[in-house]
Amino acid sequence: MDGSKWFLGDWMKIYLDHIGIACADLDESSGFWKLLGLIQGEDEVVEDQGVTTRFFSTSEEDPSSPKIELLEPTSEDTPIGKFLSKRGPGVQQVCFRVENLERMIAILLENNIKMIDSTARKGAHGAMIAFVHPKSTGGVLVELAQK
Repeated sequence: MDGSKWFLGDWMKIYLDHIGIACADLDESSGFWKLLGLIQGEDEVVEDQGVTTRFFSTSEEDPSSPKIELLEPTSEDTPIGKFLSKRGPGVQQVCFRVENLERMIAILLENNIKMIDSTARKGAHGAMIAFVHPKSTGGVLVELAQK
């Protein structure tokens, strides 16, 4: 990867979509974000991930503006439940919106990037998502999403 003469950003647009924050209770964790003036969206349960999400937008005018996503586990044995028991509440992942998720996954795999998901799966708000393993990102769980 270090020998690359080109970068994905040279031909595929990528945007900061949201920062995911693990919390034990959505209502208790929402106060600060409301106080800042962020706009609260509807809660959504993502069954296959065992999580209830609540998004806060930074702009009503621009639906593609970066967001804050609060993540409450539906049980302790879910990925977010396990994250909370190991690390406590806090930033769990950074998500980037991409134009072509399948192509992005293929390019990352071709460049020996360790993926948690080698194929896209359904995430919140009907987006297709895939996670990059923290071992390839300097310790940060990175979510890639295509809406």
